[in-house]
Amino acid sequence: MTTPFLIGITGGSGSGKTTFIRQLREGLPDDRVCLLSMDDYYVPREKQQKDERGVHNFDRPGSIHRREFVRDLKLLISGQTVHRREYVFNNELAEARLLTFHPAPVIIVEGLFVFHYKDVRKLLDLKLFLHAKDNLKVVRRIKRDRVERNYPLDDVLYRYEHHVLPAYEKYVQPHMERADLIVNNNTDFNMGLAVVRAFVEQKLQL
Repeated sequence: MTTPFLIGITGGSGSGKTTFIRQLREGLPDDRVCLLSMDDYYVPREKQQKDERGVHNFDRPGSIHRREFVRDLKLLISGQTVHRREYVFNNELAEARLLTFHPAPVIIVEGLFVFHYKDVRKLLDLKLFLHAKDNLKVVRRIKRDRVERNYPLDDVLYRYEHHVLPAYEKYVQPHMERADLIVNNNTDFNMGLAVVRAFVEQKLQL
């Protein structure tokens, strides 16, 4: 089996990672590209660390099951299929599914800490950083957390100020210099997406 090509994608919360990846995968054969996201590897809510106000902090490197993430990533690299229960945060309206990840020639590794975790970073062949202005990221964060995660506005704003932004400045932004490619998403990421898509298609010889 040929060793798969690993693309690591990171950036601040609200930088557009999810949308970028979704559009990147559109039209590509499902059996040729696999996505492994850290969003499905959060430690259970009741075990997450709380801040001084008793609010769970999901924006720490310790909030992720790092060893399980690395284990499953290595299984995919070795050609094995991985099963994982979807993480739905505290959204009572969402029903957790059993996710199946199949090995593929190209594996996209996505999450806040994919560059911060050394044992993940060293496995990556291409490192991509999504960048956007802070004011745009907070607006996108509000829209996502209110709709997808059922968080009230006050909670979203508190988390952004006390958890999200400090974590970005400490664990994400310092690794921007490690990126092979930085995609600016202040207006749109169309050109960056076109470049990455052409590269992936070339890797897959489509």
